[in-house]
Amino acid sequence: MLTTLVAIILNFIPIMLAIVLHEIAHGYAALKLGDNTAKRFGRLSLNPIKHIDLFGTIVLPALLYASNVGFIFGWARPVPVNYAKINTRRDMLIVASAGIVTNLALAIVSALILLLVDFISSPLLHGILEVFFVNMVVYNIVLAVFNILPFPPMDGSKIFFGGITKTWAQRYISADKAGLTTFFAIAIILPLAGNLLGQNWNIIGWYVMGVSKFFISALI
Repeated sequence: MLTTLVAIILNFIPIMLAIVLHEIAHGYAALKLGDNTAKRFGRLSLNPIKHIDLFGTIVLPALLYASNVGFIFGWARPVPVNYAKINTRRDMLIVASAGIVTNLALAIVSALILLLVDFISSPLLHGILEVFFVNMVVYNIVLAVFNILPFPPMDGSKIFFGGITKTWAQRYISADKAGLTTFFAIAIILPLAGNLLGQNWNIIGWYVMGVSKFFISALI
């Protein structure tokens, strides 16, 4: 029982840190560039309850687990950003990429800390810290790779299309429901259909796990 509880904690804390700090980074970047919306709504907080998204934090991970697509992940409730207060394309890119950059930085720092963990003589403490920081590397890399996907409301949609002033681009990055529907179809329905036909159509799984493993293996 105690072992199970420790395992849950060592998985839960890293994944929540990765998700919450990702969202705070968006809000903090926006604040520094002139938009205090996230601060006014109390979203620059480490309290995970303030960042829970019904679909991204609860429903999607459950669906990914049930569909056996090979990975389980999700996202928090997006931090509100008033892009009308952000004047330049460069600033929009900074805000949109802040979460991904933060996750990559956390992964690198965690990998460096892992090097120091090897000097700890206590087997119990060494094992706990090793699992914790390995999870920090893995979850932060997967979250960064996941969020670069160009489906609204993920960061990739704004990174790749946010600087385009054309009407179609602005409509695209605002099409959260359509983006989630498309993602849902590709990540869950398509693999399930492939399984029925004896085929592996897990496109999102190939991408997320393949790219994530490349970066994780470079760090640990």
